[in-house]
Amino acid sequence: MSEHEIKLAKPIAPELFNGIAKEAAKTVAGADRYRNKSTQLRRFYDELVLWETRASQQPDKFDDYLPFIRMINAKAAYAEGRKLVDRTFVNLLHNTLSQVKDAGTLTTCKLFWEAFMGFYKQERGDN
Repeated sequence: MSEHEIKLAKPIAPELFNGIAKEAAKTVAGADRYRNKSTQLRRFYDELVLWETRASQQPDKFDDYLPFIRMINAKAAYAEGRKLVDRTFVNLLHNTLSQVKDAGTLTTCKLFWEAFMGFYKQERGDN
């Protein structure tokens, strides 16, 4: 993706929500116009927000939520099979979700995707 590694564990890289998220957004935005539409990517982000909200409200249930958080990868694979997203997006999502180990890393993951979505909308500008 870039020379910057996406690492969600502490300490959080100062550029994770800025330069790294922007570079990732540029890379994913490079797909053809029929894939990776911002409305499609927003669905994955919204689900991530849902799980992060649940985990922050009930951190003791995080282990119960983790299989469902990781299932977002399967949903992305399905979307790729339907040609709604491309392999670059699926790999980025997999990379970030694989680092989610607790409620704290889930929050960092959500914040990364929040920054990514902002930069993505700027780069792509589609619906």
